[in-house]
Amino acid sequence: MMKVYLGVDVGSVSTNLVLIDEQRKILHTLYLRTQGQPIRTVKQGLSRLENVLSQQYQVAGVGTTGSARNLTAVIIGADAVKNEITAHAVAAAQIVPDVQTVLEIGGQDSKIIIIRNGVASDFAMNTVCAAGTGSFLDQQAARLGIPIEEFGELALKAEHPVRIAGRCSVFAESDMIHKQQMGHGMPDIIAGLCEALVRNYLNNVGKGKEILGPVVFQGGVAANAGMRQAFRKAVKQDIVVPKHFGVMGAVGAAILAQEAVQRKGSTNFRGTSLIKQEFATRSFDCSGCANSCEVVEINMNDQVLARWGDRCGKWENSLTNVEKIG
Repeated sequence: MMKVYLGVDVGSVSTNLVLIDEQRKILHTLYLRTQGQPIRTVKQGLSRLENVLSQQYQVAGVGTTGSARNLTAVIIGADAVKNEITAHAVAAAQIVPDVQTVLEIGGQDSKIIIIRNGVASDFAMNTVCAAGTGSFLDQQAARLGIPIEEFGELALKAEHPVRIAGRCSVFAESDMIHKQQMGHGMPDIIAGLCEALVRNYLNNVGKGKEILGPVVFQGGVAANAGMRQAFRKAVKQDIVVPKHFGVMGAVGAAILAQEAVQRKGSTNFRGTSLIKQEFATRSFDCSGCANSCEVVEINMNDQVLARWGDRCGKWENSLTNVEKIG
């Protein structure tokens, strides 16, 4: 059976699973909606991959990333747990070895990663404002009655993109309505929105950052042709959009898992049998000192797997065999 490495990226909007081989070729990708239930979604993803894993592949290592990376690591038995910055930078460098700037916009947040000499030297994230994220674009497409798949293509038909205030999602929406009422065409309004969101990104997330090429654009919003065109226009250079732009965090996690297993020689992966296991989480306040830490506990079939959240380490007994950053 072929050895493969599994990368799992669990975010607030989507959960992505990726399988790569020893040469880091992407074999399978899977995109699921998290819907506020990361444990259920990860089990669902493994269930969908179970046949191919049992018949063709042997999982030699697993890596997790995303906002629920630590929780997922305990459930799945991860070999490497890395933050999104590291995972996206590693994936971009694998696809474009001389990449110097990574633009990443997902469903709920956006980030920029500056890479120099193959090392991530700087980054910034925006997790506060929805302007420019995939969820905001989905919302506007729905309000205009346009399928999100056609939203970006309409922007390419614009003859004179209107100027829209993109510094805030509320202002952007009200400005779009005003432009509609004035009689501007839909393609011009959509193109103007894309350009406004790119301006907002560069002025906030990219503020003070030197954007050098090659520039890689990844994350779900990279599917939007209007956003791709707006970025090219704003940074005055070509933008590389990887084939698997929507699951690059999971790709990076898989690569990092491969590196971790090569160093230690074995994997912590629990196997696909974990699909049948029952997991539960709970939280409690520790009264051991004035810190009153909120401790999170995860159980599998009523057996405590891990606890974390305490500052002193009194309750923590998790991730001892997992390489973790941040």
